[in-house]
Amino acid sequence: MALIKQRGRRDPDKFPAFQLFVLAIVRLAEPIALTSIFPYAWALIKKFQIGNEADASFYAGLLISSFALAEALMGMYWGGLSDRIGRKPVLLLGCVGTMFSMIMVGFAYNIWIALIGRVIGGLLNGNIAVIQTMVGELVTKPEHEPKAYSIMPFVWSVGTIIGPAIGGLFADPHESYPHLFPTGSLFDRFPYLLPNLICAGLLLVSILLGYFLLEETHPDMQPRIFLPDDIFLSENTPLIETSDAMKRPAVDLRDDNYGTVRGRDIPQKKADPEKHDISIFSKRIMAVVVSLSIFTYHSMTFDHLLPIFFEDDRVPFHALLHTANPLYSPGGLGLSLQAVGVIMAVQGIIALFMQAVVFPPMAERVGVHRLFIYITVLHPISYFIVPWLLYVPDNLLYPAIYFCLAVRNFFSILLYPLLLILIKEATPSPTVLGKVNGLAASAGAACRMVAPPIAGYLYAMGRKMDCTALAWYGSTLVAIIGAVQCFAVKKERARRIAHEDGLMSEAEE
Repeated sequence: MALIKQRGRRDPDKFPAFQLFVLAIVRLAEPIALTSIFPYAWALIKKFQIGNEADASFYAGLLISSFALAEALMGMYWGGLSDRIGRKPVLLLGCVGTMFSMIMVGFAYNIWIALIGRVIGGLLNGNIAVIQTMVGELVTKPEHEPKAYSIMPFVWSVGTIIGPAIGGLFADPHESYPHLFPTGSLFDRFPYLLPNLICAGLLLVSILLGYFLLEETHPDMQPRIFLPDDIFLSENTPLIETSDAMKRPAVDLRDDNYGTVRGRDIPQKKADPEKHDISIFSKRIMAVVVSLSIFTYHSMTFDHLLPIFFEDDRVPFHALLHTANPLYSPGGLGLSLQAVGVIMAVQGIIALFMQAVVFPPMAERVGVHRLFIYITVLHPISYFIVPWLLYVPDNLLYPAIYFCLAVRNFFSILLYPLLLILIKEATPSPTVLGKVNGLAASAGAACRMVAPPIAGYLYAMGRKMDCTALAWYGSTLVAIIGAVQCFAVKKERARRIAHEDGLMSEAEE
């Protein structure tokens, strides 16, 4: 028994690489499944023959956003449920729900079945909140947080590259590969079943890996084999045993460089596994959730507007130079669909580079809170500069585009994991971490749902006025609001623990 306990116990001084790897594999299947519908959503709606061709884009947007709407309604519920029954069962249930949703959409023969399938997938999926919570519970050393919190956004970016590729390559296989999928076959009758089955298979693999290899991280449901025999388990007990847990009371170690808490004595309610009545609507939590919501909104508008702006007709460059109106911005850049595809792929590579290479050392050197303020205040620049691409000569257009994408990804890719860390640090007790992340996930999903139609309306209205920059300036304005609001997210300082000599000194507010 002692041998089993020794093998099962995690070393808190080491980065939890294996568990984060398994969690990343479970996470990877989800963005692949959710984004695989993007390439064929419009064609799927046209196959259902709903309205005229002009209506197809509206119904395609409705089909895509229905998942986010359902997820927004249920995100907080699943986060709270994970606080009561554990993270692992809720995570696996979310994967099962998404898998069922994919199969239902694949076999849909009218828009209502497809829409119900997407809604069911969103209602059963609380994985965003649960995964963020599990990362926070797996990582107990502050110096590991930047690296750990950059992994899941990195995985999401990889999934959003692979997902559309699966949807584009395997949709309507009878048309693309008639010798493999003859007339009258199952995939001829259901032309969009194959990509959904592929994604469902990936989800099944993630479910099996999660079931057999993923550990439960809930602080009240940790197996005893991970803790010494004489440690009493409560909400104040570290999630993972510290190397000197037997020498002094358990503390939450935090580094001042990160602007987070180190050894702070937070007033806690008496541990009671049956009661989780700690309020999650404190000013500090709500400030971070509002920041996350604002960021999610203007980030989603960028993703929605970018391909439209790239593909819209371009006015000759010389015509733009003969106007004195700085707001004159007719149309877009006039790029081909293939060129836009290449640019979006390069953007994915830029995002991966920012997540894996740039974010961890910057967060370590600058500090989480301070870097959060810098990035949020400067974020409006990434939207303001995009419409000025119209005034770039053709021979410099592509370098200018990649410059704009680098600026945007620098800000957005760094800001998201910073917000996740701040949400964890604002949570008053581990017993409500799932509920807090559920609240944040619901707010973010709601913003993802409303951002595309608003941005699209502004672009259409600006196009009639020869000012397509109107939509970009609208996103700039929202980002400026976020730059002002970010100062409501306060940095909490507390007592500093000296590891080597065991001395404790009070850091002044």
